[in-house]
Amino acid sequence: MKRAFFPRAETVLDGIYVDLVRSIYAALIPSLIMTVGFITGGTLVVHQTGDITLALLVAAGTLTSLIRLAVAFGGRKEAFDTGLGVERAQRLERHFAAAYLAFAVCLGAYGARVFMLPATEAHLFTVALLVGYGAGVSAGMALRPRLAIASMAIGLVPGIVSAFMVPNESYWATAAMMTALLAGGIRSLLDRYRFTVREISRRITFGNLARTDGLTDLPNRLALREWFEEHVTLNSRAGLVAVHCLDLDGFKTVNDELGHPVGDALLAAVAKRLTYIIRETDMAARLGGDEFAVVQCGMKHPEEAAVLARRIEAAIRQPFRLGGRVAKISTCIGYAVSDDRAEDLEPLISRADEALYIAKRRGGGIAAQVDDKAQKIPAAA
Repeated sequence: MKRAFFPRAETVLDGIYVDLVRSIYAALIPSLIMTVGFITGGTLVVHQTGDITLALLVAAGTLTSLIRLAVAFGGRKEAFDTGLGVERAQRLERHFAAAYLAFAVCLGAYGARVFMLPATEAHLFTVALLVGYGAGVSAGMALRPRLAIASMAIGLVPGIVSAFMVPNESYWATAAMMTALLAGGIRSLLDRYRFTVREISRRITFGNLARTDGLTDLPNRLALREWFEEHVTLNSRAGLVAVHCLDLDGFKTVNDELGHPVGDALLAAVAKRLTYIIRETDMAARLGGDEFAVVQCGMKHPEEAAVLARRIEAAIRQPFRLGGRVAKISTCIGYAVSDDRAEDLEPLISRADEALYIAKRRGGGIAAQVDDKAQKIPAAA
């Protein structure tokens, strides 16, 4: 069964997920500040203590931090691509998470090692570094809570545990405060995550509703125009494109004789048949009333448009069973074919409408606008 274009629950959820992944590529300033602070402060602490283990940890942290920035900046363009889908978003998130967690491991080991050394000034700087890291993660990564919480725990907990092990009440108080800040940061980012997900879901849902025909669940004219731009105008492999315009002969009779509820059910049934007929690469939309449009792309020969038009005509000619009643209608179809990807949707619809008018004037059937000339297309046998 063909998946509806707008707006199923999984579509909304996919859209939310993609937006959440984009958010981690938007918050680059905290990572940049942490990188500069870690490299500068870590180098200073190593110089003061002369500890070889600490020097190795600072070197590893510097490398992973730079990799983290490279991944963030390198994936930013793709993350904000309007055509970003779930699979690409998952790959971007995996790359980002790997670099982010690698740095968190180095930071956690660094913090644990510093508190093992008798260097009070280094301890003070490390407390500021760890607290700043937790705040940065909470601010920049709140919309990916699993990654954020894992990063905060890996980066802060080893240092906190090491501070608790120092036999000094001031260190215990500092470690307790860091623990409280960690817990508060986790609670805050979870609250922000839930609120933001609700807001994104509401925005996507309302956006989809504005682009969906409520009766047939097909895209409306606005959604069709946006789809055309993405899949035809910006697609170098779109091939020949055809726009089919059709309306329903006999619909008014059904609506008047059987009632508006049956008429509405008939429009929904026509939409469903159109959805089954077309390919995954094509799109059907309701333009209003009993008028529908189908965009067919990726064709290699204009005759493919005639084949689809005949299939549509034959499908709609079949009786519709609607709640115990049977309705019989037919359709007139006009279509236009173009090999110019720069041609906008509206001129194509206008040409298809002209062909539709010619078909109706001739008493029904199918007519085509090919090379600016109207041609009558024989019906399927």
